[in-house]
Amino acid sequence: MARRKPSKKSSARRPARSRRRSSSRKPLRLWRGLFLVMLVGLLGLGGYTAYLDYEIRSQFEGKRWSLPARVFARPLEIYPGRELDRAQLTRELELLHYRRGDAIRSGEFREQGGRLILSTRGFPFADGAEPPRRLSVELRDGQVAAVTELETGRPAALVRLEPALIANIYPRHGEDRVLVRLDEVPPLLVSALIAVEDRKFYEHHGLDFSAIARAAWANLRAGRTVQGGSTLTQQLVKNYFLTQDRTLRRKFNEAIMALLLEWRYEKDEILEAYLNEVYLGQDGDRAIHGFGLASQFYFQRRLDELHPEQIALLVALVRGPSFYDPRRRAERAQARRDLVLDILEAQGGLEREVVARAKARPLGVGARPPSGITPFPAFLDLVREQLRRDYREQDLQTEGLLIFTTLDPSIQLATEAAVARRLAQIERARGIEAGSLQAGAVVSAVDNGEVLAVVGDRNPRNAGFNRALNARRPVGSLVKPAVYLAALSRPRQYTLATLLDDGPLTLTLDDGTEWSPRNYDREYHGMVTALDALVHSYNIATARLGLEVGLNAVIQQMQRLGVSRNLRPYPSLLLGAVELTPLEMTHMYQSLAAGGFETPPRAIREVMDANGQLLSRYALDLRQAADPAAVYLVTAALHEVTRRGTGASLRSLLPEDLPVAGKTGTTDDNRDAWFAGYAGDYLSVVWVGRDDNAPMGLTGSSGALPVWADLMKDISRRGLEPIRPDGVEWLLIDPANGLRAVEGCEGAQWMPFIEGSAPAGMSPCAEGVPAAVRRSFRWFRGLFE
Repeated sequence: MARRKPSKKSSARRPARSRRRSSSRKPLRLWRGLFLVMLVGLLGLGGYTAYLDYEIRSQFEGKRWSLPARVFARPLEIYPGRELDRAQLTRELELLHYRRGDAIRSGEFREQGGRLILSTRGFPFADGAEPPRRLSVELRDGQVAAVTELETGRPAALVRLEPALIANIYPRHGEDRVLVRLDEVPPLLVSALIAVEDRKFYEHHGLDFSAIARAAWANLRAGRTVQGGSTLTQQLVKNYFLTQDRTLRRKFNEAIMALLLEWRYEKDEILEAYLNEVYLGQDGDRAIHGFGLASQFYFQRRLDELHPEQIALLVALVRGPSFYDPRRRAERAQARRDLVLDILEAQGGLEREVVARAKARPLGVGARPPSGITPFPAFLDLVREQLRRDYREQDLQTEGLLIFTTLDPSIQLATEAAVARRLAQIERARGIEAGSLQAGAVVSAVDNGEVLAVVGDRNPRNAGFNRALNARRPVGSLVKPAVYLAALSRPRQYTLATLLDDGPLTLTLDDGTEWSPRNYDREYHGMVTALDALVHSYNIATARLGLEVGLNAVIQQMQRLGVSRNLRPYPSLLLGAVELTPLEMTHMYQSLAAGGFETPPRAIREVMDANGQLLSRYALDLRQAADPAAVYLVTAALHEVTRRGTGASLRSLLPEDLPVAGKTGTTDDNRDAWFAGYAGDYLSVVWVGRDDNAPMGLTGSSGALPVWADLMKDISRRGLEPIRPDGVEWLLIDPANGLRAVEGCEGAQWMPFIEGSAPAGMSPCAEGVPAAVRRSFRWFRGLFE
């Protein structure tokens, strides 16, 4: 059967239907594709949003900032009976940036008759918070006569001023901030910030679309960026989480993260973070973040002590800390500050009269910013050296530790002034090249070994080589008290009346060479008492004594006094041929000043964490290093050094009512000049020399002693007050023969003796003294009674 051919008509219709079915499926596939793209996009956006949310929570809820360690000086304690005059107290208040005023606001003081009225700031000390108070401090005859709390009218037994911030130990990225809580911020600052930067802060949810539209229109009309529409939340996101790149991606992230931040956290939490994060200035490598630090950086005041015009200036800086820098662009900064004041007036934040007075005031910014690291680099070196024993460097840079030190700002400044002033005078008087002399100095408290001041350079702000801690120089005769102490600790063999041979001495050493010590005056003095040998610093007599006692015994005595360095038993050690630093000599002399009790020099009292919890307390550590009776004898001899020996010039440099004990030190060719000495309150060690080790023509008495005297004259209020131990008696001795003398014997000297060690025989000089005046006392009626 023949197959029927399809007609042209039917064959033509089939492709048409197929095309219609195909064309009907295209929109469906298109919508499906669009749906898939949107789904993938939404899923991607959701995932990316979740990632951003995680980033926000992980950073915002954890430790938000790496905080530098804050290093504080000792607090000034004020109590009835304390030695403190008006000038000292005023200087201390000024160091703490107290201002003269009506003393109603914290951080202000005024003088009223014989009293100072002040409003203290309070401080959270480790052993309890010191509250802010309004006080009346009555001063009379160089002492605090009374301290009264003005709010209650009751006397105060003890008041501690807040310690001065003396240093910061920064993170590597250089950011610095002082954290503040929202309730510590003046309400005017908050209202000014919101009025100027984000009026709808408490209404929007992270983005202010009306502000964005206004900014876009203003920028379009100007043809450039003249206005921003970012909210405070967006600014916080940009500064805290993002870079400063002006890209669409960064703006997109900023918007999403601002919404997320507002969704996750309360407005006040966001505002508090902003107040601590906002960038407000630059100090070299240090970036100033947050209003808490900016207040100190520009005004040296806390936030709660600022006046309206100062608050307005800080808010003005938010728009551009460099552009409106008040130190470099004062007119521009003032115009911006006044604009902020006008906005506050327009919105009812300040009355017209207050704004008028505020505009009339200058910016009030210091010409130079306060030191970002420390004004006392030499002391900070010692603090860091002692901190390294217990804390990692990373902890010091990031954990916000609060480190309370022993530094006394007044004594530190007095030490710096004495070094700079005296070195310049010595150079002029002796024709020495200006600026060629250098110095290192350490001051400590006799009672507890706390280091109160350190100077490592004649320019104390230089943070380079620290001569007080790191300059190892031959100490010369400063070592001699240890030689005599080793001998006097054997009272059956040696006393201050023991006769020593100061004649020629030659010693053959193990390597076959000969050692022949000489006296500084190139003279021989024959037989001299041990007292005179130390008072006049006779080298040969001292060398003979040290060789008799034994080099190892002298070394052990030095180590018990605090010299921890390994010392070699060479005879030249007895005359100071050993290189030590001023700090090491301070340790040794501290033990003598403390009556034979070794106390390591301490620069730190306590360390607290950022939350105020005590981490470490560096308590007083005492160890008996020598017999107190033998140390008493050495101190008596060192007092004689300052009366008639190598330190006798002190009698014309110090007040008559300030007796001291001390020792000069001079090295070969007058390359090093030393003086170490103590009164009843302070010990100080001073080294003077040249960094190139060239001879300078100065001895201990002409180089270091004048610096020491200038310093002690300024700071010491209590002369030497040695306590005579039981079993010590004073007798008159004839120095010609070391035997007992009587009043009337020419040249007789009072000397202390450990009981049972005094010479038994009488000097022939007593035979020529009439019986009426022949009297012998068994104690000394004077300083050492």
